[in-house]
Amino acid sequence: MRSRVAGGLGTLAGGLSRRIGAGGGSVIGGRVQLLVDPHALATLTQGRTVVLVSGTNGKSTTTAFIAAALGRDRRVVTNAEGANMAAGLVAALAHSDPAAAAVLEVDEHWLPSTATRVAPRVVCLLNLSRDQMDRTAEVRVLAGRWRQTAAESGAHVVANADDPLVAWAAAAAADVTWVAAGQRWTDDARSCPQCTGQLEFDRDIGRSAGPAGWRCGSCGLSRPAPDLWLDGDVLVQAGGARLPLELNVPGRFNLANAAMAVGVAVALGVVAADAAAAAATITEVGGRYRVATVGGARARLLLAKNPAGWLEVLDLLAGDDLPVVVGINARAADGRDPSWLWDVPFERLRGRTVVATGERSRDLAVRLAYAEVPHRHCPDIEAAIRSVPGPEMYVVANYTAFQAVRGIL
Repeated sequence: MRSRVAGGLGTLAGGLSRRIGAGGGSVIGGRVQLLVDPHALATLTQGRTVVLVSGTNGKSTTTAFIAAALGRDRRVVTNAEGANMAAGLVAALAHSDPAAAAVLEVDEHWLPSTATRVAPRVVCLLNLSRDQMDRTAEVRVLAGRWRQTAAESGAHVVANADDPLVAWAAAAAADVTWVAAGQRWTDDARSCPQCTGQLEFDRDIGRSAGPAGWRCGSCGLSRPAPDLWLDGDVLVQAGGARLPLELNVPGRFNLANAAMAVGVAVALGVVAADAAAAAATITEVGGRYRVATVGGARARLLLAKNPAGWLEVLDLLAGDDLPVVVGINARAADGRDPSWLWDVPFERLRGRTVVATGERSRDLAVRLAYAEVPHRHCPDIEAAIRSVPGPEMYVVANYTAFQAVRGIL
């Protein structure tokens, strides 16, 4: 009875939020439901096959890939709007088929408590790096919590072997699928998570993207032998089978996300080729990668919210010299400390048209000035986008700035 009442009140609150224009209603509806029934998440996942996807970058896209793969032969529910804390998970599950598999992206901090409540079948661990500096200043602490979760949850873990923090955390699990998905950003894993010794990255070991191997010079902790790895845009299985990944979303980082998704799908009985084909059906995720027309110019929308994400986006931008509008906010959902801008190699934007916009556009403009990147400063996001004559451009924004761009377009 408590669960039914909680669900009804959550639906009422969510509907009211949408009607008055206060938001999409998913978070407030879930909060009301949890207020009435604190055990709602456990109740709503009881008897389901549950997959939890967590990491600093790539959660939403990997979740979409996995949901598409599992959806080929079963009913699936997912938090497609990206609300990835307890309230958002409850709202996504509240009125779904109770027999449907649940593929849920989960905030890095919320993964341990969520895994305790929902007894996941599979946990997918993507990567760990600095994101919201006021909330995650030390990712090693988070890696330690993940390690405890891997040891205690009983779930099959699919983990990125190329990220030392993730590999150390996942190694505590009894059953692991290792995916060499690559990890271009290594500044948050300079020392060993096991003994604090110096980590050595060797690009000549193995065949993965990014640093192709890593080891600790003190305790010998090293990259696990992968079960799946990327060779360009081909996913290679330990037995030697090669599977082309023909995605409809751009970037090397999405090849990595697809590789992780295939690993999860295979662990749940899906044929690898079918999982790859399902990933190819995804063309955008929550507006990411969408191409929109603004005043006659075509704008591709990209999300980049931390140094690791920006490193991947800069690789994608390197393929041409199109104008770039960069939007930066620093609200609670972004992290209120924008000092991470100084870790992004914006020097790579030299030689192209750049517009700095958003609520913290002055911080960005200062960073671009020191990077010797000529740019224009236009705080209003819509005006900034419309100031670029086109015919094509990129709009790259962090989280709340990206949501503002979506609203404008």
